[in-house]
Amino acid sequence: MKKILIALETGKNEQACFRRIAEAAGVPCEFVFTTPGEATPDQVAEAAFIVGNVPPRMIAGSENLDVLQLFSAGADPYMVPGVLSEKTLLCNATGAYGLAVSEHAFALTMMLIKKLHLYAASRSRACWEDRGPVTSLSESTVLVVGLGDIGLCYALLVKAMGARVIGVKRRSGPCPEGVDELVLTSEIDRVLPEADVILSVLPSTKETVHFYTAERFAAMKNTAVFINCGRGDAVESEVLLQALRSGEIAAAAIDVCETEPLPADSPLWQEEKLMITPHVAGNFHHSSIYKGVLEIAYKNLANYLTGRPIGNLVDLSTGYRQ
Repeated sequence: MKKILIALETGKNEQACFRRIAEAAGVPCEFVFTTPGEATPDQVAEAAFIVGNVPPRMIAGSENLDVLQLFSAGADPYMVPGVLSEKTLLCNATGAYGLAVSEHAFALTMMLIKKLHLYAASRSRACWEDRGPVTSLSESTVLVVGLGDIGLCYALLVKAMGARVIGVKRRSGPCPEGVDELVLTSEIDRVLPEADVILSVLPSTKETVHFYTAERFAAMKNTAVFINCGRGDAVESEVLLQALRSGEIAAAAIDVCETEPLPADSPLWQEEKLMITPHVAGNFHHSSIYKGVLEIAYKNLANYLTGRPIGNLVDLSTGYRQ
């Protein structure tokens, strides 16, 4: 009897789908349906297949766990030594977030280049003031740092608005649709001075922590805008704040921070040229995310029970989907 833990908000229809997958595979399964916050240590310890981001400390190298299917694209908390045993396959939900997060990033882009964040600040002071010239994506070079599902979806959006798009990724390959030029991560310093808009959708890895240094912000145009919808530790708060205060960049928007929730006494809250959203670009706020996560989970459970290759595997050395 395989014990399957579904630590994800589900209704009767979703639960029935999971059970039908087991029936079709002809494998006896015992299902437990709960949520990440309500899953118990015993439920986690006994499970052979888990869907959901259960607390990493509960897994503690469980030898029973064959597959951990996350509902997030990021997997860094589960890559810490001692969390997973060597036999456990780690899978993420890359592919479920492209539409929602790219549209959020696009909305932030338009807000910054049209100075709507400044007009919102003026409104809070009941101040009728002209904030000056704005720019257009049709006149801009957009740098997309991280060409996964989210980055590619965003590239298509800004390309449709007439932008020139430069994509940055770890490995070379053919230029994907929506991207005019492809450069390696190691070459980013060459193209940073060209960008009017920089979108970061990097995961959290050893190579990406504090990736955006003071020197890299200094290399950007003073009219450029910076948006981070990847991981908060890609840039130190103080470095970003200094870049804004010194005028090295014109504006920024972040959906992620090094420390979440962002402390109430953080000076980032007071910076007029910074738009902050509280890690809500994804997080099941758009229905496409939940549907996408379920599709990945259904397929991987079916593959697991029938002995077929598991998809969305995370490379534990890089944090990226294989």
